[in-house]
Amino acid sequence: MMSGPQSVTDLISPLDAHNQFLIDQVSPQNWTNPIPPKSYDLVVIGAGPAGLVVAAGAAGLGIGLKIALIEKHLMGGDCLNFGCVPSKTFIRAARVIGELRKSKKLGIQIPEDAIAIDFAAVMERVRQVRAAMSIHDSAERFKDLGVDVFFGQAQFSDCQTVQVGDSALSFRKAVIATGAHAKHPAISGLQSVGFLTNETVFSLTDCPRRLAVIGGGPIGCELAQAFQRLGSRVTLFHRGPQLLNKEDPEVAKAIQQQLTVEGVRLILAAQIDRVEKDGQEKIIYYCQNGQDSCVQVDEILVGTGRSPNVQGLNLEAAGVDYEVNRGVFVNDYLQTSNPKIYAAGDICLDWKFTHTADAAARIVLKNALFSPLGLGRSKVSNLIILRVTFTDPEVAHVGLSVRSAQQQGIAIATITIPFSQVDRAIVDGETEGFIKIHHQPNSDRILGATIVAPHAGEIISEISTAIAHGLGLSALSGVIHPYPTQAESIKKAADTYRRTLLTPTTKRLLRFLQWFS
Repeated sequence: MMSGPQSVTDLISPLDAHNQFLIDQVSPQNWTNPIPPKSYDLVVIGAGPAGLVVAAGAAGLGIGLKIALIEKHLMGGDCLNFGCVPSKTFIRAARVIGELRKSKKLGIQIPEDAIAIDFAAVMERVRQVRAAMSIHDSAERFKDLGVDVFFGQAQFSDCQTVQVGDSALSFRKAVIATGAHAKHPAISGLQSVGFLTNETVFSLTDCPRRLAVIGGGPIGCELAQAFQRLGSRVTLFHRGPQLLNKEDPEVAKAIQQQLTVEGVRLILAAQIDRVEKDGQEKIIYYCQNGQDSCVQVDEILVGTGRSPNVQGLNLEAAGVDYEVNRGVFVNDYLQTSNPKIYAAGDICLDWKFTHTADAAARIVLKNALFSPLGLGRSKVSNLIILRVTFTDPEVAHVGLSVRSAQQQGIAIATITIPFSQVDRAIVDGETEGFIKIHHQPNSDRILGATIVAPHAGEIISEISTAIAHGLGLSALSGVIHPYPTQAESIKKAADTYRRTLLTPTTKRLLRFLQWFS
């Protein structure tokens, strides 16, 4: 299967009832683009998470703004169609397999040969869930909100006009939110042999018997583990010496150990030389530690990052500065070099997450529509960015890490709570992870945190909230956490900090007062 399909039916396959319903919502084949008015107050290019939030938010103001939303392919963008929704649905099925295989330590005996995996049914559920959620991102919904929805390639014809087919859309303000697409690594033979990306992998109906995953970032790690659990023999290639390059070594080590225990073959610090095909077999030739070798697989999945979608926009005509590999350049207010044009989401941000695109869209709404009224402007640099890798265990991070603090020359103190000390983790049999909270030395000000645990993504938001609102560890220590929960690990970390405030003199005084109690 080749990557990079262009038509809607190539992007969304097989064309069963679920996918047909999806297409009817997010790229209806009988859609007629509206006749544009003389001018729009706001034109939004791209109907992914950022563009949808901008368009819906502007329409929801109820002040009669004329808004246009342009989508080249599928409304909902990567998140709905190729990213968060299908991948986490797929991972959910894989997590069940992981639970079944760990059930023995809970006293539940399930023979391996009793676990029957219906891969086709798993993938049908992926398509079913995606279709059901597509209603929220549908063309009809946004039309009902009062937004003019256009399908087609958007192209700037000058600094205040966007062309879509035969329609010229003049605007007062515009937002570029065209997102990003999967990178295609320059590996000899890869293109001719064929490969999968996140944009095509969820079209599978049969599980590859042997799967190579190229790239040890979040996408590669998540899908490598999921496919291994669902029946593939997975080999994961990564150029770096550790998986998850952005994480501290201790975090990467925990995930590497888990993947290895589950049977994923890790080939780290590897340089892939070329890919060849022999019949139906794909052969990957690589070099590791000066040794040449090869791996035979049935399918290859590439997860080596994202590239911004700048092609075809004719940004030069609009006076918008950009680079092909970096995307659209914006200032701290998400304004491009053309002050009437803003950008949001993967097209301009290094943090390519749906939740970051949502936050950026809200900044654009305020800065584009309200700042002219003297209501102030918001800065993207003020965002508190979280990231979660949805492996099992999950990896969640916010703020500074040990590595980033060292790189910036920032002194930090770290409190570590192993989940082996958290009662709920003990009873759940999920004691392998940890929580690390970094704070300013001699202060309870929280600078960052990393959690490795099955529910890390659910726990991290409390720490993010504390950072965003200036709440220190002392405040978190005073918050009642329900017992037993794994989020109690945060309170344990906060209590650990509080105990550091007890000086030797204070401890002697407390011992003295005990005589009078």
